[in-house]
Formats: sequence, structure tokens, C-alpha cells
Amino acid sequence: MIAIRKVGALVILIGSLTSFCFAQSKNRIITGAEQMDQLLPLLQGKRVAVLVNQTSVIGKTHLVDSLLSQKIDVKKIFSPEHGFRGNAPDGAEISDSIDASTHLPVVSLYGKARKATPEQLADVDAVIFDIQDVGTRFYTYISSMHNMMEACAENGKKMIVLDRPNPNGSYVDGPVLDMTLKSFVGMHPIPIVYGLTIGELATMISGEGWLAGGKKCDLHIVGLKNYDHKKKYSILIKPSPNLPNDHAIAMYPSICLFEGTVMSLGRGTKTPFEVLGHPAFKDYTFKFKPESIPGMSVKPPLENKICYGVDLRNEKVGDGLSLKYLIKFYHEFPDKDKEKFFTNYFNTLAGNKTLKEQIKQGMSEDKIKDTWSKDLKAYKEIRKKYLLYP
Repeated sequence: MIAIRKVGALVILIGSLTSFCFAQSKNRIITGAEQMDQLLPLLQGKRVAVLVNQTSVIGKTHLVDSLLSQKIDVKKIFSPEHGFRGNAPDGAEISDSIDASTHLPVVSLYGKARKATPEQLADVDAVIFDIQDVGTRFYTYISSMHNMMEACAENGKKMIVLDRPNPNGSYVDGPVLDMTLKSFVGMHPIPIVYGLTIGELATMISGEGWLAGGKKCDLHIVGLKNYDHKKKYSILIKPSPNLPNDHAIAMYPSICLFEGTVMSLGRGTKTPFEVLGHPAFKDYTFKFKPESIPGMSVKPPLENKICYGVDLRNEKVGDGLSLKYLIKFYHEFPDKDKEKFFTNYFNTLAGNKTLKEQIKQGMSEDKIKDTWSKDLKAYKEIRKKYLLYP
């Protein structure tokens, strides 16, 4: 049986009976991309563009190759941060190109422009979004999805989101974004860890009127089968160059806040988001040295400097955002001018102007989290409207 749910103008298809080139199992999570029996009818007679990267696969076959094999008229590929093949370093601007394998034009949405233009959408009828998310507000793939939804709404194009599980989808935590700090690493009034799949988030963005001018996107979600938010999900393909494994992905929501400090969080090592350090913490015995790694980290913070700190590779990750290391290293920072610990980027990542001040004032983690509770409660009520899975 196919479950069909309608939310306003949104049609959501959840869990088809058959999948593409896969034997069904009772418990295996079936992604939206695997359900070609639901996707292909939406594409018949349509000119199609895709917003995808290296995670957009069905088994070992890329979605683009699968679509071309089914004679779908794919006109172009849009690519997010890190590029179509996922090998561009963090923050690197990406140019338009021609894909060597398919010979399709690749239009960068992480270069001079971050939103598709009317001219770029003129020769397509529908855009497919299929990218693995990790469930955090500052992960730029969701910003690229927002911009594409907005472009589709403005230009009368259909947007099809192929849903994928959220590896950090079992909890909701962190400050809700103060919209005066809106940026490409925070576009929506949601907490750092928002507890939605990419498909659920897309329905929220359109349903809550967060697109420019409150426009609604003609949005179809091809939903997941056998998924619930408590179910563990292992990502076999790195969603970005510096998230190499499931543990780093689980640590990411908490450790990424260190991007707004003077410390290294392991960019330039083989264990990013699993180590923390700085040259000043010489009382610590654990040490590492960030170096440029092609396709992963180019000129990382504290490049070629010995950093002393902590090895978090065996750190147990619970269902919650942790501030303990942020608080610990701020108070232990040996420089007399502790203002140097935080950079101007911290408030942008945190999504408010208070977290930094709370840490400086010596507030405990519990007391800081208490200040988030009212906004989190309100967000969770909104979230309920858009949940497609238990």
C-alpha cells in the first residue's frame, strides 16, 4: 500500500511497495531515491534538473545515471557546497563545469551565485533534490534546498525531494535562530538540531511561509519506508569531506560551534570533529598537527602548528547538544584576554548573541539550556505539524 499525505498544496508519497533494483526487507530503511516506481511517473514528459552530490545514490549507482538509464530528460545538474562529486574543500567556491561522465552541464550554487536564476530554470519543468543531510541548522545543504525551493516557487517549477534519514534526527536541541543573524549557515527560525528529515524540513519551509514573499513551492516528497526518528542510520558515503564517519556526524552538532573560536576541531587531520586542541593548551598530553589535505582541508585553522587538547574518538554521544567542552576550554584558555577565544563567527553559528555572553559569565550548561526551553517548546509544536514519521 502507498501512503499518500497532503499538507496544503504538498503531496507526500510515503513507502511504496516496490523499490528500484533492491530486495525489500521488513526492517531496512528505504530511501526516496530507491522508490523509482513513485518517482518516474512524476517525470514522464518533463524536462528535469537535479540538485545532487556524491550521496545521491541508489545502492552503488548515482541517481543521475539511474535517471538517464530510464530515458529521463535530464537537462542539467545543480551542485551545492563541496561540489557535485563532494571533493571540494570546506568553503571553497565552485565554478560551473561539464560533468566528464554524463557530459551534462553542472551549475554551481556555491560560487558567484547561490540561487538558480530564471534563465537557468527556463529549460526545465521539475527539479529533483536528493542530498544526505545531517540534521543541523548550519549545514549548508539545507540552505541550498531552501534557495532552490524559492527559485522553483518564483518560476513556476515543480520541486521533488527524495527523502533520506536524518542521523541526528532523534532529538531537538540548541538555541532557536535569532533571525537578525540570518545567514547561509542559518536561514530559518529552527534550533541547531531540528529533528526533521530533509523532506519534513522542506514541508516546514514552504508550509510556514519562510520562502521569499511567503510563496508556496509546488513540492512533492517521495518519503521513506521503515523509518522512524529513533532508528539509527549509518551513512556509508561521507556527506561532506570533513564528516568521515558516523561518530563524527554525531559529534558535529556540538563540536561545530568551535568553528567560531580560535581552536582547531581537527580540520586538516583524518579525524575532524573528533579532536579539539590549540597550541596554548600545553598541559594536555594529546596532540595533533593540522595540515592541508587535498580534497578535504586546504589551509585549515592552525595549519602546521602542534595543537594540544583532547581526543574525542571514543566519546559517547547522547541525545543532546553538549556545551561541556566549549565551556571547559573557554575557562581554561591561558591568554589573559579571553576575548580572543571567540571569533566574530561564533554568534552566526550559535544563532544568537547570548550564548557567548552566558559562557563568559560562567553560567552552567544546565542553566544555559534552561534559557532555550521556551523557544524549543514553541518550535516543537510547529514541528509536530510536519512530521511524516514517528
